Amino acid sequence: MLKLNFTSISACLAGALLASAPAHAGDSLSFSYGPLIRTLKISSLERFANDGTTSDDLAYFLQFASAKQQGQFRDSLSKRAPLDPMIVSRFFSSNIGEAILERLGKGITLTRGGNGKYAIRSALIGAAFSKQGLTLLNVLQNLPTDVQIHGEKVLGAAKAAERAIDATETLATMLRTLTAKEAAGQAGVDYASLPDPRKPGAFQVNKVVWNLVDQSRDRAFYVDVYLPTANPGKDDQAVIPIVVFSHGLASRPEDYEASLRHLASHGFLVAAPQHPGSDTIWLKQMLNGLHQDIYDTNEFSNRPKDISFVIDELTTRNQMEFKGRLDLKNIGVAGHSFGGYTALAIAGAAIDFEHLKQECEREYGGLNVSLLLQCGALKLPRTTDVLRDERVKAAFAANPVNRAIFGPKGLGKITIPVVLASGSYDPAAPAAIEQAASFTWLTTANKYWLMVEGQAHVNFTKIDPGIEAAIESATHLTLPSQGLISSYVNGITVPFFTSYIRNKDTYRPFLRSRFAEDLSKGQTFKLDFISGASSPDVTAGIEAFKKTHR
Repeated sequence: MLKLNFTSISACLAGALLASAPAHAGDSLSFSYGPLIRTLKISSLERFANDGTTSDDLAYFLQFASAKQQGQFRDSLSKRAPLDPMIVSRFFSSNIGEAILERLGKGITLTRGGNGKYAIRSALIGAAFSKQGLTLLNVLQNLPTDVQIHGEKVLGAAKAAERAIDATETLATMLRTLTAKEAAGQAGVDYASLPDPRKPGAFQVNKVVWNLVDQSRDRAFYVDVYLPTANPGKDDQAVIPIVVFSHGLASRPEDYEASLRHLASHGFLVAAPQHPGSDTIWLKQMLNGLHQDIYDTNEFSNRPKDISFVIDELTTRNQMEFKGRLDLKNIGVAGHSFGGYTALAIAGAAIDFEHLKQECEREYGGLNVSLLLQCGALKLPRTTDVLRDERVKAAFAANPVNRAIFGPKGLGKITIPVVLASGSYDPAAPAAIEQAASFTWLTTANKYWLMVEGQAHVNFTKIDPGIEAAIESATHLTLPSQGLISSYVNGITVPFFTSYIRNKDTYRPFLRSRFAEDLSKGQTFKLDFISGASSPDVTAGIEAFKKTHR
């Protein structure tokens, strides 16, 4: 359905094109394909939206669409996006907003030539502040001048979007197959007889908040610390393992409390620092006009340094507060989204500026939102600090934005165990774009990749419970419950960190595809899990896809 609608709209916009005399400025849209051009009056779209009247110029384009698709197009013209106009204005004045407009402006140009980004921004902001609000028709009505939509660009973007959709579907099928393949070659395990990593551990958890200041960077931030507390006479541990967690862009440590508490209940001290240049507070300040961008570019280096500073703080407090019991030589790090980048950076991945520059110059790269975030790193000096912290011995990166900024050279520098975690419905850091090639580029001996079918990048219950319902209504997609997603992820994180930073074999049988198959029984949404043994098959699958989707 998604492919059909996108292609049909592209056909309606590009069409077969004939010459036509231009109308007055701001009154029409010109659609070109090569040397041919066709003009569509905005007033024709107004009549179509109001009462369904199809003028001759509009009829020319709609001849390629079915009655159902014409109805969908008519509805889309007047459907209002419930966005705060100030947010629209501030977003499209940010670097990421301008990057989106720059890419759009290559395909929607001024009729006399020139990138149309400023005309598009003017129309978007004007429509948002108008009484009618932000609708497609109102945006077109607010264009300050006539614009030309280039059919080659529109169809190219459509094909690139279809390719991304095909890649996602192909990847989901491939991972399901490889999970089953690995599982078939593994010895049977009676998981019911083993401790269940999805259930809370034996430790009570006490949460404290530390307020820290790194004077060398003039940077103040808080840290949510989850302390495992043993029951008197049982479940004590001589050494306390540590996991440091990095939150995602425009979020905060508290958004991940349930998962962090779960990990702490299994005996881990879990520390989750705030990243003040890319958290919820920064976003709110940006929307209030205090910052231009959604994140501070220096966060690419500050975030990993925050992790190292937290480890330094734990080292300072070890003797007095923890009686010297903290294991400061075998630390785990985990992170989500931008925090996934953070985890990989401190694990040893290095920014490859040349690779990033090439990726950012790709014609339809803007379809990948996470790429726009990564492209911001091009503003950094090429002599970026080494971010690797040798005390970190294992990394778990969930929905990481990473492919363009690190590339094969950067990811190849990681030597410690790594888990990449993906969601098959993730629109922000699509697995087929952001994690597939990255998994094959990892050269570390112990690497794993899990994908939760239906996971869509964020926990909607921590943002707005209505968003999930809106997505399901608009896309006709049914999303898995957060409880199921959490059980899958908890089922892997506890065994992973127990195995690689506590060096205990208790949970190693859970780091197998057979366990993912066991968890997926009877579930509509499956868990896929593969090891480095499947990396050659993933590489072959990527190459085969490229050959059939040139």
